[in-house]
Amino acid sequence: MPELVFFSGTMDCGKSTLALQITHNRSARGLQGVIFTRQDRAGEGKLSSRLGLVTEAVEVADGMDLYAHLVGQLSQGGRADYVIVDEAQFLTPEQIDQLARIVDDLDMDVFAFGITTDFRTKLFPGSQRLIELADRIEQLQVEALCWCGARATHNARTVGGVMVVDGEQVVVGDVNRPAEEIGYEVLCRRHHRRRLTSAAAHAAALSPDVLPVTGP
Repeated sequence: MPELVFFSGTMDCGKSTLALQITHNRSARGLQGVIFTRQDRAGEGKLSSRLGLVTEAVEVADGMDLYAHLVGQLSQGGRADYVIVDEAQFLTPEQIDQLARIVDDLDMDVFAFGITTDFRTKLFPGSQRLIELADRIEQLQVEALCWCGARATHNARTVGGVMVVDGEQVVVGDVNRPAEEIGYEVLCRRHHRRRLTSAAAHAAALSPDVLPVTGP
């Protein structure tokens, strides 16, 4: 039976790489897919991974009906055997409902990839709706690590290397941005709660106040 599958993880867990791998594997079997994405780091209409792989995709616009788009493509002689959706957290709950309709009415697998929570540890509306509707939720097996070596479970937004907890929910950035720009870092829960990024930890380690005291 076709399924709506939600592959979830942190920002640095390799979700886009897996999306591209699924596309490659199914293409090798002669299947054709439709790839949707929204606000990918590589630009509009792109699905990219941190390994440098990029493929063309359909950019999801505000108010776009994904079910109607796919039906229109099929009615014009196009082919689609499955659907890939990357950056699914940025979709609206209504668009997630449309993905479920693709599965139920068109008998087509839909594989959605996204992060569950934002930099404030709040669920993205799209991710929340996926959790509510998905036939299956898969935690991505590529384990992202905090700077301390513990498993990273939270996404932090940084400005100049300093973690921030206020602002718009969606601001496109990357984990590899220069420190002075808006960027993101994955942290364990402990260091997210303490707002201790790698830059902050490095600065603290260099401070004379935390150097060990030695005897005469």
